[in-house]
Amino acid sequence: RIHSNPNFCVMAKQVLFVLTSHSELGDTGHKTGFWVEEFAAPYYALADKGVDITIASPKGGQPPIDPKSADPSFSTPATKRFDEDSALKAKLAATVELSTVKAADFDAIFYPGGHGPLWDLTSNPDSLRLIG
Repeated sequence: RIHSNPNFCVMAKQVLFVLTSHSELGDTGHKTGFWVEEFAAPYYALADKGVDITIASPKGGQPPIDPKSADPSFSTPATKRFDEDSALKAKLAATVELSTVKAADFDAIFYPGGHGPLWDLTSNPDSLRLIG
């Protein structure tokens, strides 16, 4: 996308956020996924500056959110904003499949944390291709 004003015209930076598709914390019976604050804080920091963000996950679609990251004791301004952000939640529900993205199409690639990424993104061939 191009952002412009009467004084200049620049191409928006393109950043890929890679989220997990893994929802089980090993064989513990507990759920996991990505950590909301580790996603939301950098997402808003970049989006508020006009960065164009694509969100991808190995399976595409809705990535699992670590339920513990929604605990009020972990609340931050970014997580509160996320809780009210229906547009971002809709974007999350439609992440693109990781196999369809190319590193060359982005200025940066960011991996938000949580336990889920440790299970799938460290060995997923498409993830490894992006950072290889």
